[in-house]
Amino acid sequence: MKSVLCVVAFSTLAVSSVIQQSPESRKPLVSSAALEHDITSKNLFKRAKQLYKIAELGVEEYGHPTRVIGSKGHVGTVDYVQNTLSKLAHYYDVSNQTFEAVTGNILNSSLTLGDDLLPASAMSLTPPTKDKAPVNGPLVLVANLGCDESDYPANTTGSIALISRGECPFGQKSANAGKAGALAAVVYNNIAGNLSGTLGQPEANHVATFGITLEEAQPYITDLKAGKDIPASAYIDAIVKVVATTNVMAQTRGGDQDNCVMLGGHSDSVTEGPGINDDGSGTIALLEIAVHLAKYKVNNCVRFAWWAAEEEGLLGSDYYVSQLSEEENLKIRLFMDYDMLASPNFAYQVYNATNAVNPVGSEELRDLYTDYYTAHGQNFTYIEFNGRSDYDAFIVAGIPAGGIATGAEGVKTEDEVALFGGTAGDWYDPCYHQLCDDLTNLAIDAWEFNSKLIAHSVATYAISFDGFPKRIKTPGVKRNKLRQSNYLYHGPDLVM
Repeated sequence: MKSVLCVVAFSTLAVSSVIQQSPESRKPLVSSAALEHDITSKNLFKRAKQLYKIAELGVEEYGHPTRVIGSKGHVGTVDYVQNTLSKLAHYYDVSNQTFEAVTGNILNSSLTLGDDLLPASAMSLTPPTKDKAPVNGPLVLVANLGCDESDYPANTTGSIALISRGECPFGQKSANAGKAGALAAVVYNNIAGNLSGTLGQPEANHVATFGITLEEAQPYITDLKAGKDIPASAYIDAIVKVVATTNVMAQTRGGDQDNCVMLGGHSDSVTEGPGINDDGSGTIALLEIAVHLAKYKVNNCVRFAWWAAEEEGLLGSDYYVSQLSEEENLKIRLFMDYDMLASPNFAYQVYNATNAVNPVGSEELRDLYTDYYTAHGQNFTYIEFNGRSDYDAFIVAGIPAGGIATGAEGVKTEDEVALFGGTAGDWYDPCYHQLCDDLTNLAIDAWEFNSKLIAHSVATYAISFDGFPKRIKTPGVKRNKLRQSNYLYHGPDLVM
């Protein structure tokens, strides 16, 4: 009888040993040093070349490479991410979310005021002019900022309305112009610089809408105030449509499933180009890190996300967060946003996410980034945490967030040249939202360095949240203060 009991006991121990020595449990615990070592510029650029080939799938429909939502280039991007992750099904639970989003394509446009053909930009999600043909009428100056229907004079009917930027969204100005009978609208900037914005969610009263600079507008404003008549002609051929598009998520099977570090980048580009820096650099960095993380064990779960429709106004991340229950919301200890990591005229930029106006923990994440730059002898600069990328929905929902970037259409200063090199007076990314955002538009060394920093951020929190603030059940309270103050963006384009 004793011998039988001994055999049973031995068998139980053997089974227990097998369970404890599963393949996942035998993996080493992730470390920053190990995961950073796995990231190389060679592999990042190899994936960039694959992504550019995928963008070329958009040529047939758009006439050039693009990964805009609804295009074959974006469908191919989503497939590429999912296919890569499917080979790691033992390590990740991979899921997706399909949702509807509005996208647009401006095929052609022109604006003539008086005798001058202006270099105007048609606004994102603008409708076309009537019958997709030129419309002609007098230029009419709108009072105040065009935010109230009473700002539009009686002679707006049949005219092209000239409106100042400010106070309310561009979409509201366009709709008010349409209600007043305008054939088209031209919004001019109220500060120096170009004006490229979005009308946002389409509505019936929107009219074809352009953006111009204050310098371009000033002579016409002066003439109109002096009572002069200015003939105008506007033309936009554009398509606005609703498409189905997809977010992709991958979460480690291992680690504490109630305490997750989450990070994301967007998988789409603008219509105008292939988006190899914006945000191919983030898409690829996350995918490369996800592949190598599968070699290691984690204590806390890690959740990767590739958002769709960021360029249309953060639609994918907004949708994702809107679907979280309170319980699932609280499982996300922090969200890290990685959008544009390889700008050619780069600066190492850290979102200035303070706890004073954001969920507590955002500042601790900010400091992790700055500590890393400092420890590696690199300069950095703080940039506004103003809603331009996919972190926005998370901080509104009370989830600590932050991130790094290398710059978009902002102009590099002499002081920044002293810190990072490059060219003063040029954009950080001279090909931002353009066709030339291709394989030649990458600062490879900066991309590799920032990708290693992402690996460090993943490993740090995958190991432990010790010292990191616990989540509290008061989502969005502090963020509302920022929402109420000069909130110009929801996504990469100006909204007001």
